[in-house]
Amino acid sequence: MKTSTFLNFLFLLIYKHKSKHIAISLISILIVFLISSVLFISSSIQKELFNTLDAQSDFVVQRINSGKIVNTPNSWIDDFGDINGISNIQQRVYGQYYFEAADKYFTIVGIDLFEESTNKDIEKLLKILNIQEFMKKDSMIIGNGVEKILREFKYFEYYSFRLQNRDTRKVSIFKALPKEANIIANDLIIMDLSIAKEILNIDENESTDIVLNVPNELEHSNIKIELILKHLDIRVIQKNDIKKAYENLYNYKGGVFLILFIVVMITFILILFQRYTMISSSDKKEIGILRAVGWSIKDVIKLKIFETFIIAFISFLIGVILAYIFVFFLNAPILSNIFLGFKNLENNVPFVPNIDFSTMSTLFLFFIIPFISAVLIPTWKIAVIEPIESMK
Repeated sequence: MKTSTFLNFLFLLIYKHKSKHIAISLISILIVFLISSVLFISSSIQKELFNTLDAQSDFVVQRINSGKIVNTPNSWIDDFGDINGISNIQQRVYGQYYFEAADKYFTIVGIDLFEESTNKDIEKLLKILNIQEFMKKDSMIIGNGVEKILREFKYFEYYSFRLQNRDTRKVSIFKALPKEANIIANDLIIMDLSIAKEILNIDENESTDIVLNVPNELEHSNIKIELILKHLDIRVIQKNDIKKAYENLYNYKGGVFLILFIVVMITFILILFQRYTMISSSDKKEIGILRAVGWSIKDVIKLKIFETFIIAFISFLIGVILAYIFVFFLNAPILSNIFLGFKNLENNVPFVPNIDFSTMSTLFLFFIIPFISAVLIPTWKIAVIEPIESMK
């Protein structure tokens, strides 16, 4: 059989049966759209988070008292500095501030603008900071979520923080962080280290925790032991532990959707099988006529497989394209909250495209194989009988 003749007949057959394929195509598009959206969101968030974690320090040292995290003495910086292999030791100050008017929490982070490593991190994250302008007065840089809340309550130029001694601390709003940083900085307030300590009620000689780097990865386990031996009331957290925690979190959420996807796919396969096993008399006559005019069983099965493949492929492609637009152009409204959370501040993140083609290929195989199988079996059953019997 000539290829051109086969293709012409194939597309004529698809056009003739277009009404038969519409319902299955719509269900297919919806399934592919949902699972692709989840995969796009998960991969985009993980990429942004892991890029941020890669820029963080290798170790975080926290002080523990009766199972609770308490402030860490800055004198520990000198204690840890004696350990060979450690570099870039510095204090870190952060904590939550309760904004009573909106019943929301902001995360305050204090930075030392004169620390070289801090300056590099700020420059990489913000790319908007003019240190001279920032230092002219007590200023802060805020995330988009914080800016939205403050604007609702008419705080456009400054905000007066309430201190524990019931005084207030007026801090000017310098700039808002770019929307691209929302995934990690939506509820963030960045300010000078001394101001952050005052607002969070942290003593001048203390910090929230201490961070440090160990350039030689082979020394990480030894350094961790030496840190613990210096002070027994501490908790040492490695960057890799934080990465694993995030991986487990998003693998768990992705796993829930995977289970749902499997359930939906099984249901979809049953629908497909029921739809295509109930072959109408016109379909039987069509196969019988093809067999009568000289088509072999192989040709008939090939025709039906190609017809089904084209419908399935177009449905899959439309579903993926719609998911891409939904996630990367519309920022996945509603669905994004499942991964980002919305209990504190609503997070409107512009997702950055990060497509895992191996995962998409696996999804395509899981989708296309049941689709074709549901057509192949009933077609073969009709094609093997005598043409006269099929056309009755």
